[in-house]
Amino acid sequence: MSQPTIDPAVYNELCETAGREFAAELAGTFMEEAPGMFAELRSAQAAGKADAFRRAAHSLKTNSVTFGATRLGEMARDLELGGLIAAAAPLDALEAEYRQVAAALAELARG
Repeated sequence: MSQPTIDPAVYNELCETAGREFAAELAGTFMEEAPGMFAELRSAQAAGKADAFRRAAHSLKTNSVTFGATRLGEMARDLELGGLIAAAAPLDALEAEYRQVAAALAELARG
């Protein structure tokens, strides 16, 4: 069985703790900032800057986990811990997962 894009228990806990409206605001901020995180990952990869790559992956991981985007968080953690990579495929896969997460978060924020 595959993981849901967003773990509903984690997202609901965030809503209960912070309030549904504020959780939706946080999700909106994440969706605005995530493309910049991906740009940082790709830029650091191209420049061979391992520390910048790790920091960007860490930020993406932390934000993902906040909303219950477990798979996205795991993928970002793997990049954070695995060090600088040469291949583009893992970043492409990460961005594809993010697109699913963004769509799910947008739907939850409307609900």
